[in-house]
Amino acid sequence: MFAAGAIQFGFTQNKNGLRRSQRLFLGGPIRISNTGHGSRTSARSSWSLQRLRCASDSVQLPRPGRRGPWAAGGMNAVCGGAARTLRVPGRHGYAAEFSPYLPGRLACAAAQHYGIAGCGTLLILDPNESGLRLFRSFDWSDGLFDVTWSENNEHVLVTCSGDGSLQLWDTAKAAGPLQVYKEHTQEVYSVDWSQTRGEQLVVSGSWDQTVKLWDPTVGKSLCTFRGHENVIYSTIWSPHIPGCFASASGDQTLRIWDVKAAGVRIVIPAHQAEILSCDWCKYNENLLVTGAVDCSLRGWDLRNVRQPVFELLGHTYAIRRVKFSPFHASVLASCSYDFTVRFWNFSKPDPLLETVEHHTEFTCGLDFSLQSPTQVADCSWDETIKIYDPACLTIPA
Repeated sequence: MFAAGAIQFGFTQNKNGLRRSQRLFLGGPIRISNTGHGSRTSARSSWSLQRLRCASDSVQLPRPGRRGPWAAGGMNAVCGGAARTLRVPGRHGYAAEFSPYLPGRLACAAAQHYGIAGCGTLLILDPNESGLRLFRSFDWSDGLFDVTWSENNEHVLVTCSGDGSLQLWDTAKAAGPLQVYKEHTQEVYSVDWSQTRGEQLVVSGSWDQTVKLWDPTVGKSLCTFRGHENVIYSTIWSPHIPGCFASASGDQTLRIWDVKAAGVRIVIPAHQAEILSCDWCKYNENLLVTGAVDCSLRGWDLRNVRQPVFELLGHTYAIRRVKFSPFHASVLASCSYDFTVRFWNFSKPDPLLETVEHHTEFTCGLDFSLQSPTQVADCSWDETIKIYDPACLTIPA
């Protein structure tokens, strides 16, 4: 299920490292093989065999101290054109999420060595006159793959990591984490904090094919949801329906779950490829979007799931993350292993609004600001985090 024109590399490494490599490069211009020899078939890819060998080799990799090499001034914050940019040497971005409380504050989950080995870092950033400044950073012993802000405390976040754990952090404190939740048996790739009133729940999706429900004040999970037949890449709460969340999986299905029933409500065979991301429309409780390895985005109306209500084509490699706008009912954004971020309006005959090409590696993290109608953040494996205002959002959609 890799896109055409993939690059195949051969590695000598342990079983876990190979398994993670295969998943992390899924659908991108990299194909991981434990038998083949390296060959370059895509001129656009900026990867080199030396870098991939370094990232994937089974030798012990050095772990940094509590603070990264940028803490002493090594981090370079500049304003590159319209984008505020922060470069984080040695950290490859996986997820970015704006604070629901503080304008411009951004959390980024990142990993060393592309998430294959080494540690992870949670970065808290604020905008300033010259670009972006690092407010605080926290290290963890494995790569961090996703991050979500608390909905009832402006300082609290949850991350998830490659060692199967979730971590609870407090940005008001220099040390952390406050608590670690370790029940998943494989990598945790997705985490989300519920947005509906009366709930303070976290949902996590793992490569162990389970979804777990957590109350951050309780040290163990409240419930485990089973049913997916492959790894889970994305879990997202409904912003409308209490106790309802969606999950997307390598089994090619989008599933809708009910916490009260402790089971699945709807199973949608959404793509004929692994689904890496899903999101819920902020203006329609029945509308979701999925992004998959087949390079397509599909919209799903839960009242009739026999076929998608829209399909958006244009990406040339797997779609890593998709987000609906909180300000425009029919606008969404997607980022991909083709290094681009694309903005869409699915209600228009020509739905592609804009293509942003300011990264040089896989673009994995993406979010819309909750305070500014035009502001977007993304992060990439090219060691940069960017906040910017795409032209298409400054014009009424």
